[in-house]
Amino acid sequence: MSVTNDLLNTVLRHAGQEVSRKEFLNLAGRGLAASVAAGTLAACQEKPTAAGAAATTPTTGTPAAQVDASTTYTAAGGQQVPSSEAVSPPAKVPAAADKPIELEAWKSDVDPKSPPTPTPLPPDQRVGYALVGLGHLTLEELLPAFGECKKSKPVALVSGSPEKLAKVAKQYGIKPTSCYSYADYDKLKDNPEVQAIYIVLPNSMHAEYVIRGAKTGKHILCEKPMANSARECELMIAACKEAKVKLMIAYRIQYEPYNRLVRDMVRSQKFGKVKYIQGQNSQSSANADHWRHKKALAGGGALPDIGLYCLNTSRFLLGTEPTEVFGYMHSTPGNPLFKEVEEMMSWQMRFPGGIVVDSITHYDTHDSRFYRVNAERGWLHLDNGYAYRGQQLKTSHAEGPAKMQNQITIGAKNQFAAEMDHFSECILENKPPHTPGEEGLQDQRIMEAIYQSAREGRPVKLPPVSGTDVFRGPEPRLS
Repeated sequence: MSVTNDLLNTVLRHAGQEVSRKEFLNLAGRGLAASVAAGTLAACQEKPTAAGAAATTPTTGTPAAQVDASTTYTAAGGQQVPSSEAVSPPAKVPAAADKPIELEAWKSDVDPKSPPTPTPLPPDQRVGYALVGLGHLTLEELLPAFGECKKSKPVALVSGSPEKLAKVAKQYGIKPTSCYSYADYDKLKDNPEVQAIYIVLPNSMHAEYVIRGAKTGKHILCEKPMANSARECELMIAACKEAKVKLMIAYRIQYEPYNRLVRDMVRSQKFGKVKYIQGQNSQSSANADHWRHKKALAGGGALPDIGLYCLNTSRFLLGTEPTEVFGYMHSTPGNPLFKEVEEMMSWQMRFPGGIVVDSITHYDTHDSRFYRVNAERGWLHLDNGYAYRGQQLKTSHAEGPAKMQNQITIGAKNQFAAEMDHFSECILENKPPHTPGEEGLQDQRIMEAIYQSAREGRPVKLPPVSGTDVFRGPEPRLS
């Protein structure tokens, strides 16, 4: 079929601009649409770019004003319903997998802006994890969290239970050949799908499995507390440095959006200088035979398990390090849960500038997980601040005669997914993690000083540390 001169000239006039769908169909007819589109696209692509002009992301799709909504769909039974042409709304589509697709705007500035569209890497480009230990945290939180990860995937499991291994492997599509016992743990070295190992074991096993894991050449993500002693932490750090692998401690709070927002408000002195912080992390336990109630396995009771969140989060918010601690410890006599580990720990930490952090953690009360930052001109209160989900941020300040109390709502994200994806990004881009082994070592040293203070009934001085975020790596790039 030939194209008339008038049609050809008209198409060429439009070669450098977008042709509306109606005009296009009127010009060429539906039978010629494909051939004219090819010619128009070629003409556009062949246009030279001006010298020095930056490359732009092409916009694809059809604006609503150009959509032909006068079509009809006929079902198999002959019924007809009004429809419109199958078109895609306008969008900018970057070529890079980690750059979000930019959809056309539809909300006004009156409402919160939508977050960027998700940018998951293709599965074959994600970092493969071996999860070591199939207890509560792995089964209830970590494995489900991979469904929200963009850069991470589970590829191997390590457990002492063959029954759990087989069942969980089937549930998450993990090969039987990628399931290991603790005795076979070192064979992870020969699994090319595994780039990172996530240690999710009782605290007493962290040092051994980090050191053994480092020898496999895989990068290590280890649950908190890092270990049962500062000496163990030091050995873990040294082993990873010797093996030239990355070591990150799983401080999920530092990757959670609400806690990060409070940190930013504290550092920017939203309500003036911080004066003191109150924190509480408590829960009720019931199984005296659980490893958390065995000192040899847990290293301690409420303090290293859940009180650590009060300690680490305070350091994270302020960016500085405590100079002195004072602790008080108690366990109810005769309670079988607390034969070996403490039921309650209450402690204060003094920070530079006269800031005091007052914290309490308990193993035998209804769960309560909050903190409040008290500043010169207002306060910030985060309910469920240490919890896996359900954060609620409130602030208070005065404006003239009015006392303003606000509730701030931002988009929730899975803390575990954010944490794992940060580590994956560090592996893919060869950069240090935000919460390295040194961060875990500092917490362990402070906890040992709190235990010492509680035993001796006196304040314990800590070595002075100058600077901000001294034990942390670069700021994470979270999306």
